[in-house]
Amino acid sequence: MDPETLTPVRLSGGRYEGLLTSAQGAGIEAVFEGRVVAVASVSQDPQRPDGWRVACDLPPEVIGQGVSVISLRSVASGEVLDRITLMSGAPLDEDIRAEMALLRDELEMLKRAFRRHCAETGDR
Repeated sequence: MDPETLTPVRLSGGRYEGLLTSAQGAGIEAVFEGRVVAVASVSQDPQRPDGWRVACDLPPEVIGQGVSVISLRSVASGEVLDRITLMSGAPLDEDIRAEMALLRDELEMLKRAFRRHCAETGDR
């Protein structure tokens, strides 16, 4: 069996679009929290004999606070071909702000250490 490859093209307005490379246009299903939430439409790509266009409308239930991961898997092989990660909400904002504060502190520490190093080795 030839390996299947799903290349993401875009995600806009809750619609995932991609290009599937496969000898046969196997079905693609979207899996969220262990259950199938959507089935993608798969149509032949007129420009490539082994290419298929994939389009999947994501249901509103996959969008919520925090991080959501939707797996796109092949119906034929059961292999996960792509993942969509959605991040949103106030808890995420707080996490990002905390991470940015830590990064700024570390950057300031590195700048001080670099300046000290330059001052100590500048006379040589």
